[in-house]
Amino acid sequence: MIFLKFENSINSNTDFKKIEMTEKLSIREKVGFSLGDSAANFIFQTIMLLQLSFYTDSFGISAAAAGWLFLVARLWGAVFDPIMGVVADRTNTRWGKFRPWILWTALPFGIIGFLAFTTPHFGPSGKIVYAYITYILLLSIYSANNIPYSALSGVITGDMVQRTSLFSIRFIFVTLATIAIQGFALPMVNHFGEGNSAKGYQITMGIFCALAVIFFIITFLTTKERIKPDPQQKTSLKQDISDLLKNRPWVIMFSVFVLMFIFLAIRNSIMLYFFKYYLDKQSMLTFLEGLNKGLFGFLDKVGMLGQNADIAGNAFSIINIFSQLAAILGIFLSKPLAARFGKRDVFKASLILSVVIAALFIFVAPGAIMLALIFQIIFNFSWGVSMPLPWAMMADVADYSEWKNNRRATAIVFAGIIIGLKVGLAIGGALAGSLLSLYGYVANAVQTPQALMGIRLTISIYPAIAMVGGILVLFFYQINKSTEFKMQDELAERRKAYSHN
Repeated sequence: MIFLKFENSINSNTDFKKIEMTEKLSIREKVGFSLGDSAANFIFQTIMLLQLSFYTDSFGISAAAAGWLFLVARLWGAVFDPIMGVVADRTNTRWGKFRPWILWTALPFGIIGFLAFTTPHFGPSGKIVYAYITYILLLSIYSANNIPYSALSGVITGDMVQRTSLFSIRFIFVTLATIAIQGFALPMVNHFGEGNSAKGYQITMGIFCALAVIFFIITFLTTKERIKPDPQQKTSLKQDISDLLKNRPWVIMFSVFVLMFIFLAIRNSIMLYFFKYYLDKQSMLTFLEGLNKGLFGFLDKVGMLGQNADIAGNAFSIINIFSQLAAILGIFLSKPLAARFGKRDVFKASLILSVVIAALFIFVAPGAIMLALIFQIIFNFSWGVSMPLPWAMMADVADYSEWKNNRRATAIVFAGIIIGLKVGLAIGGALAGSLLSLYGYVANAVQTPQALMGIRLTISIYPAIAMVGGILVLFFYQINKSTEFKMQDELAERRKAYSHN
């Protein structure tokens, strides 16, 4: 009954004048919306940070095989994204176009996420087949959930200030999910696995996937779609695609997403290897012991310093917690900086600082744990400033298409750019696995100097090259601060006109 009353209230007819494009969104709706991205990032961050290590060191397939798996499965995801965008744009229910998909995919998302991190008792060939099936299914359900979720952000409000505020809160919750994965996943794996990391991953991801299902349902219940296309607009897939290809900001953001996620996929996939095989274990232990004294023995109490403790994994987790807290500070600054200088220019500046710091990791010595901590804190602070901005810019690109073409196709615009994300992940993931193999990496063994150099280059110089390309492309992005508000005002007037027809 409560659910029905809630749905009736949010779907009741409301005069357009009471839902101006400048309506201030409630904290409840902003938080509810943001929980959806927290849920998605329980999987996304694990894919980015831990999945290569899971496949090579726990699941039991080679780095090269994992690299090919990432390439094939993520390219499939890139193919499926526009299909999902077309379907979502043509979905019409009493709940809207995009919200229903968040509800419909919630439970399948949780189940498939759990299965993707379950290690079956198969031989080498059987494991590879299982990995392909579960990973492709995972990326498919991720697209079916995330394309409508991303498009939802473009129709909650048309106000540029409210949109930036929404994305700032969204990425605070993304960062909290990132802390959960980067800071607590490995200790949970060690705790639940009791020496069996495959079992530990299964239980840990089962917990996170269950939370994801709950969060998705909350997102569905607490959000509302306000911006609707002109009811006289004719639906045409051919025209949608034509509008995309003529949309210069869309083409630029597509390219930026490809290069940005090549950078992230390469760097994040290899970072755990950097701690596990390159950094000095005794130096990491000294760092943890010093921290433990400052925390009144807390690390010792939770088993992070015992005889069987995973010192590298725990140092990795602790440093990630500190650096993600810095990212939250960066996210807080993102909104006022974007309001003053414009999303494009702040995004560009924060990426420049991020890529410089990432490249400097090549100079970190095995015993320089504090330097690694400082670099990671600065990197994540800068990355935190940038985090909300490309997603808010995606919504601006959808507005730009409507502004120029008098047609709105929100999901296909978001899907098209997220294709860039998936292509970047595919290329970056394949490169990460291939580079490990090329430099002679052997799982769970002492690495050769050549393999260690490969790990160092793959978290620093190689991804930085891709990100430099993304920064250069941004210089051609034409939606600056003044254009944002011009679009906002003109589109608001158009929507008022057809809302009264």
